[in-house]
Amino acid sequence: MTLGTLFWLFTLGFAAWYWWRAKAIKDTVLAAAKTYCKQMDVMLLDDAVYSRGLWFKRDRQGRLRVWRRYLFEFTSTGEERYLGRVIMLGQRIEHMELDPHRFGPGH
Repeated sequence: MTLGTLFWLFTLGFAAWYWWRAKAIKDTVLAAAKTYCKQMDVMLLDDAVYSRGLWFKRDRQGRLRVWRRYLFEFTSTGEERYLGRVIMLGQRIEHMELDPHRFGPGH
């Protein structure tokens, strides 16, 4: 096996690992967004979250972690779409928020 072949095998393995790990994190964020929307009495739209930021930041203990921002859309009335955000630092959800929105019927 040549050094070039080892390099490509390593690169392919790393890409597969990264994809698998990113999907697991996205599934965690989606589940948290569903729960949050239910608690806030709004409806998550499209059953999806979208990655919109990736960076490195330090946690409260000073350790370097991956910072991720996800967006999702929700509705409170069934007519308008609004944005929600999920911020993750490492494996923890640090913050979730919804844009200001109208209250749905019955509020």
